[in-house]
Amino acid sequence: MTVSSERRIRRGLLRGLALYTGLIAAAWCALAPILWAVSGSLKKESDVGAPVLLPAHPQWSNYTDVFTMMPFWRMLLNTTIYAGAVTAGQVFFCSLAGYAFARLRFTGRDTLFVLYLGTLMVPLTVTVIPQFILMRAFGWMDTPWAMIVPGLFGSAFGTYLMRQFFHTLPRDLDEAAVLDGCSPWQVYWRILLPNAKPAATVLAVLTWVNVWNDFLWPLVMVQRKDIGTLTLGLVWMQGQYVSRWPVLMAAAILILLPLVAVYALAQRAFLRGVATTGLGGR
Repeated sequence: MTVSSERRIRRGLLRGLALYTGLIAAAWCALAPILWAVSGSLKKESDVGAPVLLPAHPQWSNYTDVFTMMPFWRMLLNTTIYAGAVTAGQVFFCSLAGYAFARLRFTGRDTLFVLYLGTLMVPLTVTVIPQFILMRAFGWMDTPWAMIVPGLFGSAFGTYLMRQFFHTLPRDLDEAAVLDGCSPWQVYWRILLPNAKPAATVLAVLTWVNVWNDFLWPLVMVQRKDIGTLTLGLVWMQGQYVSRWPVLMAAAILILLPLVAVYALAQRAFLRGVATTGLGGR
């Protein structure tokens, strides 16, 4: 073995070691708060600040106390309905708009798309007051409609995501379908949308997570506990039981578990969608 080959092997080993060290450090920074919350949820109130990851006597009763201190199952159902409805609307309307911008030809298509993307520059907090006024004008304050309708009809990010994926699909699919007598709607519904499942899965998972974790909009719109979300329930618990930090951490872990389950089920399609979206027609 020559000296140059030995140096090359050493450089490769050092690069691999540095890469894995950085990945482990990043993973630890992301997982450390979750591990600390799990640890705190199993401690007593007097030991919640103790620097011990695994307590000697886990307090599993903290998890059962969550169900007595908040209507967890009702809020879980509410949050699931809101997230499911908004996710279904986002996937449908964003894929439909993405198909139009990617496949259909009409005057001003590119200009309209650029203007639509420009709405991504508008901060979310700027739109809260106009949406609040609209919900009040419609009489939807403190109703489930205020939680579902504003996010139902798509978004600029979702449209961009679906448009970029539709560009990766060969146009031969469209041409073959048109020769078989398919209308533009049939081309979208029967041909392109089934082939866009990876991108649709990415959009669905991201939308579900955003709606599930949303706190600002439910805080503005909802006052009744019977239509409240889990994030609101957690804050209401914090205001009512400010000293019960182990129970609050247990509630946070219970709220996190459905998100972990959703990602675990959609992991393969999610990673495939992230890897293939935006390849520019290849």
